[in-house]
Amino acid sequence: MQQFTEILIFIFLGIVLLWFGYKLFFKKRISTLGGVLRRGKNGSSSLAEGSPGDPQICPVCSAKLGAGELVSSAAFPSINGGKDRFMHIRGCLRCLRGERDRICPVCGKILGGNEILISRLFERRGRHPHVHVLGCSRCKGPPSGRG
Repeated sequence: MQQFTEILIFIFLGIVLLWFGYKLFFKKRISTLGGVLRRGKNGSSSLAEGSPGDPQICPVCSAKLGAGELVSSAAFPSINGGKDRFMHIRGCLRCLRGERDRICPVCGKILGGNEILISRLFERRGRHPHVHVLGCSRCKGPPSGRG
């Protein structure tokens, strides 16, 4: 009987430790590291409200967009007549004004004022369009030095 109680105690402790480890490493990590640590123009760092792939988040500066805020972008007609087309993303008002750093989510370089993100826009029937960022004008732009 004593051996049975010891086994039950070890099983209970194992379940509690697994639950604690899951809460410590997975749930905590998603909630605190979901945002990207960015440095503003004045040198102060702030935790952005989301990561670049989240809905209603600027893909350039990771700022959470408020009601009615839009991202400046230009979608081009499809070349092959399909459901996907190229798109250039400039950013939201905060990063275009210079309040936040404009960072490429692919290569991590800080973008200049005239640089854009190159992406593909997938239009899906009955659902919201999906945007896949390929890179910035430096890392996915036209190759230089051809001739």
